[in-house]
Formats: sequence, structure tokens, C-alpha cells
Amino acid sequence: MLLEFTVGNYLSFKDKKTLSLEAAPITEFPDNVIDAGNFKLLRSAVIYGANSSGKSNFLSALTKMQNIVTSSAKQTSTDRIEVFPYLLNTITENAPSFFEILFLIENVRFRYGFEVDKDKIHSEWLFVLTVDRKKEKELFIRNEDDFDISKDFSEGKGIEQKTRSNGLFLSAVDQFNGTIANAIMRWFDKFTILSGLNHEKDRSLSVLLMKDSGFKDRFKKFICDFNLGFNEIRIDESGEESNLIFTRHNKYNEDNKLVDDISFTLTSHESSGTNKLFDMAGYIWGGLFLGKVVVIDELDAKLHPLITQAIVKLFNSKESNPQNAQLIFATHDTNLLNHGHLRRDQIYFTEKDHYEASDLYSLVEYKDIDDMKIRKDSSFEKDYIKGRYGAIPFVGDFSFILNK
Repeated sequence: MLLEFTVGNYLSFKDKKTLSLEAAPITEFPDNVIDAGNFKLLRSAVIYGANSSGKSNFLSALTKMQNIVTSSAKQTSTDRIEVFPYLLNTITENAPSFFEILFLIENVRFRYGFEVDKDKIHSEWLFVLTVDRKKEKELFIRNEDDFDISKDFSEGKGIEQKTRSNGLFLSAVDQFNGTIANAIMRWFDKFTILSGLNHEKDRSLSVLLMKDSGFKDRFKKFICDFNLGFNEIRIDESGEESNLIFTRHNKYNEDNKLVDDISFTLTSHESSGTNKLFDMAGYIWGGLFLGKVVVIDELDAKLHPLITQAIVKLFNSKESNPQNAQLIFATHDTNLLNHGHLRRDQIYFTEKDHYEASDLYSLVEYKDIDDMKIRKDSSFEKDYIKGRYGAIPFVGDFSFILNK
């Protein structure tokens, strides 16, 4: 499970900014909190903000960290690392980007991070929190080619010399089957990161589930429970087009009596929203089934607000989310602020300053102009639209367009 993620000097994030999934000591919607032993974690978090404020960039940073970790072993010594620092400052444009993540593996908390530019890993570190939560123990600290490895990370001994300057030490230890490194790499592999706009590439898992005899009935019911206008969904089993998805609709006569049904192809006849939901459903359902961290940018794009709300509630519910999956998403759907059953610590905002650097802050820590924290009974949606929390666009005066 994810506790927090921090990024700095990456895309529009000049300074370090953190999204935390540790629950704050507040009382609303207690079911939205996972009891993970010594930790209380949130089942979901949402990011709001104006266009170009940094929402997608923050989720991109999370994607980038995962990609660097999972692909490091596949790189060669001559490969460059695709990272993009904050370019609007003479100091940061040539400095490394910062990534750090805190997570639980079997209720043990780890803190892992690195600083990296296009050519090399500048620093890398791994810490574990003791069982009594009183202090962190260093497992290793790396400063370029200088390594400090503790006795608690003996699996890393001797691998320092086998680690490329542009490769992660953690990944190198994993290649030599280190127990802790293996567990951490498996944790990173459980991340699911989706685009709510370019979702067609994600369809393959939904198709796979439609074919699987052990899962297809439950998965088809999951799709149909969204009431998308059809009464059945199936995959072509004739062998002619094995990935072709059909929906079935009722057909009526002139007296509106049911006389038959008709099959439509999903891609040709159903709406773009229905296609998006199908494309992402495999990862949403699979994430709930396996207890994964699911990250979705532009979740609301093409979807009705009630569909978006239903997806969020699936993750926030103990009944539909018994494996404690977590959802992090960006959206413009302000309806969720009042009707999504979200706690203040689940709501985040992004906003750019005068230097075009992005800020990230949560509603639970936000203070108004009177230096007062936001109450749980506030009208979040109305206050956000009014600009009380910032993170909204300031649209100019377009009246000149109509001038002669």
C-alpha cells in the first residue's frame, strides 16, 4: 500500500511536493480509511486544478518513477534516462530530479528514493521503519558511485561494483535475487497507471478477462452493472475476430413489444464513454480484486458524473474493496466534492505561482484568508468554484472578439 509520494524538479514542479495517503486525525467517512496495523491509510485521493496547473505532471512523475525502477535493469551503460527538470530556472534546469516514495509491504514501511538526471543516478536511498515506529533504519545510501550499505541489507554487499552509473542499485540487487529488493520490485510492479484520454491501449486486459473462464462472468456483470444501455456484453468466440466485443440490445415492434435482440460491435456502435469504461474496467476491477494502487489521469473524461462517482465509491467501500486497493486520480468533476463522500485529506489541489511552478496542497491543511482551517461541513464544490481554495482558472475578457 502507498503512504506518500514526493517529487521535485520535474516538469512544472520546481520544489518538492508531496501527496500523502496517511489519514489525518479527522472524523468524516471513516470507511474511507484502511486500518493497516500501525498505519491508517486512505483508500483514494483526488487532485483538482486548472488546466496546465500540474495535475497531469504530478501523476506523470509517479509514472516516471515506476518506469525508471522497472526498466533500469533493461538499460545499457550508454542509454540516457528520460527525465525533464523544471526548465524555467537557471538553477534547476541543470539539476537532478527528485523522486521518493513511502510504502508498506506486509505492514512494514519502507522509504525509497533517488535523484537522477539524463546521464546518471546522483543519489539513491532505502530506509525501513522499525516495528515500534520510533526510528528509521538505513538499509543503504548511495551518492553517485559511493555506497554505504548497512548490515541489514547484506544482500547488497558486493553488488556496488556491478551497478552502472545510470542504473539503480536497487534494481541491480534485484537482479542478484536479493530478498528485500525482490519484494520492493514486486511492489512497484503492482502499480497500475492509466490515461483517461488515451485509454485504447489499455483494452487488452478487459479482453483477456472476457476470455477467461474463471473471471468472465463476474467481469461481465461488473460492466453491465454500470447500466450502459445494453443487456449483455460478449466476445466473439467464433475464432474469426477473437478480440471483437459485442453488446446486445433489445429490439421492439411498432407496438413497443419485445420481439428480438440485436448485436452491436462495441467500437462501432457504442459511445466513446462506454468504450472508455470498457477499456479501463479490466484495470479497475483487477485493481480491486488484487489490492493494487490504481492511478488514473482525467478519470472523468467522457464519463457521466454518476459513473465517475460510482468508480470512486467502489474504492472507498470496505465491501467492494476488501483487498484495500487505492485509487489516485485527477479530475475536473467538481460534483465529487459534495457527492463523492470524500474526506478533506483525500482532496488535493494544484496551482501555479507567478514563476509557473506548480504547488500541491490538500484541503485538510488549507487555511482561508482568516487563517482558519476548512470545516468538514463546508460546501466544498461551491467554495472551490468561487475560488476560495485557489486552483481554478482565471479566464480573461473575451468581449473584444465581438467588437467591430
